[in-house]
Amino acid sequence: MTAPEDRVLTIPNVLSLLRLALVPLFLWLVLDLRADLAAVAVLTVSGITDWADGAIARRTGQTTRLGRLLDPLVDRLTIAATLIGLALRDLVPWWLVALLAAREVLLLALVPALRRRGLLALPVHYLGKAATFALYWGFPFVLVGAGSAAWEQVLGALGWAFVIWGTALYWYAAALYLDQARRVLRAAS
Repeated sequence: MTAPEDRVLTIPNVLSLLRLALVPLFLWLVLDLRADLAAVAVLTVSGITDWADGAIARRTGQTTRLGRLLDPLVDRLTIAATLIGLALRDLVPWWLVALLAAREVLLLALVPALRRRGLLALPVHYLGKAATFALYWGFPFVLVGAGSAAWEQVLGALGWAFVIWGTALYWYAAALYLDQARRVLRAAS
């Protein structure tokens, strides 16, 4: 019998896989069709399923190794696709893409050392989740806020507030992850 940690087919994992399938759909909508409201709907579904997979996993005991790897991976892919799509449309500056990508590269550099100590990844910190939440909220508003109507401009300003806050939290969470990794690696030595 498969240990609960080794299960693959769980509701949270299926939701994460659904979110993964939404990544190319979002890019197609935002770049090829310029169907901004449909793209926002896809990001909304992605954000809701991101919340739901974690809530369901905790409440039903369906936490798995795959889920602990898949959920943050899909978060990063969604954010990367959104950033690249918005940057290609000239809705966000490329320096923001670089700033958020640099954080990911920094944390990715820790993986080999953690793997040598038998760890797949560090536990997700609530500030990392809060940063992802803020970015998930901010980017759709930035996309809708690209219009010229007053209500679109208001949503755009709200979106930028979430993006700036989310970026700051993203880097603060990275500092916490670096400290956590330092302590884990020191204890394992």
